[in-house]
Amino acid sequence: MAEASTTAAAPAALPLAGDAAGAACGDWRDYLALTKPRVMGLVVFTGLMGLLAAPGHVHPVIAFTAILCIAVAGGGAGAFNQWYEADLDARMKRTRGRPLPAGRLERGQAFAFASFLSLGSVTIMALAVNLPAAVLLAASILFYVCIYTVWLKRRTPQNIVIGGAAGAFPPMIGWAAVTGDVTLLPVLMFAIVFLWTPPHFWALALFVKTDYSAAGVPMLPCTHGLAETRRQVLLYTFPLVIAAVAPWLLGMTGALYGAAAVTLNAMFFLLALRVFANRAEDPAGMKPEKQLFAFSILYLFVLFAALAADRIVLS
Repeated sequence: MAEASTTAAAPAALPLAGDAAGAACGDWRDYLALTKPRVMGLVVFTGLMGLLAAPGHVHPVIAFTAILCIAVAGGGAGAFNQWYEADLDARMKRTRGRPLPAGRLERGQAFAFASFLSLGSVTIMALAVNLPAAVLLAASILFYVCIYTVWLKRRTPQNIVIGGAAGAFPPMIGWAAVTGDVTLLPVLMFAIVFLWTPPHFWALALFVKTDYSAAGVPMLPCTHGLAETRRQVLLYTFPLVIAAVAPWLLGMTGALYGAAAVTLNAMFFLLALRVFANRAEDPAGMKPEKQLFAFSILYLFVLFAALAADRIVLS
């Protein structure tokens, strides 16, 4: 796998209070933007699929509470991420319009909002659902904020590889909300998201490399070049395919999931091959990379929906 690099820009000072300049107040849309609603949507979906795939039944109110806590926790983690990375966001074209770099909110406000969402979601999960789900929820927040955002992102091109674990927790959390434990199938769901993250994000990084370079973020295309990144996209596709078809091969799911897994992974692998074969140096020639990035989102949604539907049919 990719070699780590330690030549990234040094992290900025960690602000603990609002900026001294001006009394930015923002509105509800700015606070919503802090939660990264697009990312939250994927987090909520995979958490819901883990809940639906779990054996047994849970009261609809408890199920709704669990998914709401996953959503709020994801929003809190996203807000912490923007609080800490406001300096990076200000240097990147695609993120400079976010509430903090644009000056619509102060960092102290973002920190307070992130803390409220994170602590509130874990507390409610523990009191209203169960403790194992709350522990996993807390672990996912801490991993995303402390391991990925603070420690890895500015230091190594392995940021996405290791940090991808944070986004892989929701299926296990959803499962634990029903069963109170974690077995092999939710671990495989975790593995699917974990292994899906590098090719998904590296496909994006290939055609926004200039943005990451300007911000000093050591993403793989910036530290190891385009050719190596394309090779890593293909290499990570192999274990992803294995993890994705494993629930069917191990008899945990039926033909519905098996057919979906084989079809989706064949398409993912072919797109990864096209990315590997591409030699374009500028974004205009990176159609395969853009296609893989777009398809990877659909891939995860359809794959997990098929898994949940298959488990419901078998139950």
